[in-house]
Amino acid sequence: MKDLTPPTVDTARVARSFRRGLGSYHDAASAQARIAADLSALLAKHLDGAPVAQLFEFGAGTGHLTDALLRDVSVGRLTLNDLVAEAEAGLQSRLGVQGRSATFLPGRIEDLDLPQGLDLIAGASVVQWICDLPSLLQRFATALQPGGWLALSGFGHAHFHELVALGSDAGAPNYMDHHDWQQALPDGLHLTELRQAPITLRFDSPRAVLRHLRETGVNGQSRGGWSRSRLRRFEDAYRAQFPHQGGVRLTYDPVLVLARRV
Repeated sequence: MKDLTPPTVDTARVARSFRRGLGSYHDAASAQARIAADLSALLAKHLDGAPVAQLFEFGAGTGHLTDALLRDVSVGRLTLNDLVAEAEAGLQSRLGVQGRSATFLPGRIEDLDLPQGLDLIAGASVVQWICDLPSLLQRFATALQPGGWLALSGFGHAHFHELVALGSDAGAPNYMDHHDWQQALPDGLHLTELRQAPITLRFDSPRAVLRHLRETGVNGQSRGGWSRSRLRRFEDAYRAQFPHQGGVRLTYDPVLVLARRV
């Protein structure tokens, strides 16, 4: 029987993990940077030079998607959100270099009063943390003005499959493959683009994989400590099962979604 229990997330634990990784995330999160660039480029292709008067980005983090959108798209008013309030200082600093500023709304996106009449709502590598995604997507549809765009990326079920195979509980609660999105969008949002393609990262060792997870904060759901013997078993199993180019591999499974308010 299919498990119908809704996914859950320990928001406080996830926030602590991302907060710890703020200083290292931007440089360590190479896959997330690539995903943000791909999502922005895909959107820019469809906009074809049309300006975006009001942009709302949620889960902005250290600004990978923010940077890409400001490079690829003509953006007017900018409103940013992140679960971690401390992200604002870094985001505003990056924007200041470009002579820009943004309104910042900290906290869980599920709890925020969204700006209305938006031309674009965007979020990269974040929707996997949303437990009740249909409700949030319905709120996005309401907040967008007719003709407005929704640009998202999440992850499919093959995401971090190496870690899953070794018993890790560090993953996010809501992975969706491309076919899941066909049914997820509410009435009023027309699906325009849907892409899914894995990204394979190489690391010198399993311990380097763990360091990557810590530096990017994406292991916020993990509850297990590492004894010496457990770490040794993990490293041995990882090397044996997932060798890659003289090291080991870790798979990201991004799904890019573009939709438009009708």
